[in-house]
Amino acid sequence: QVQLVDSGGGWVQAGGSLRLSCKVSGNIFSISTMGWYRQAPGKQRELVAGITRRGSTDYADSVKGRFTISRDIAENTVYLQMNSLRPEDTAVYYCNTLTYNNATYWGQGTQVTVSS
Repeated sequence: QVQLVDSGGGWVQAGGSLRLSCKVSGNIFSISTMGWYRQAPGKQRELVAGITRRGSTDYADSVKGRFTISRDIAENTVYLQMNSLRPEDTAVYYCNTLTYNNATYWGQGTQVTVSS
């Protein structure tokens, strides 16, 4: 079992920045990849950024150059630094992890609101 706790969301004006955090606990050695997803009202949940155990990263085209996913192994925490935020980035953001046996876990979500 893996437990994820998301935090760091909030309200920001367009062009501003936020940093999301995902604290991981439990069987962390079973984790193969971690990521951040988001879901806007009336839309499907979409992958924003991912990071593998080896540190390889990937981003949705819509956030490339603006968002950065990183991790602090000692703190068992994954971050999503979001810069140059746009109103269309408004969504609930969820931390996600995939284990080596293909189990998926989700954080509780954190709301990000960007005003124009």
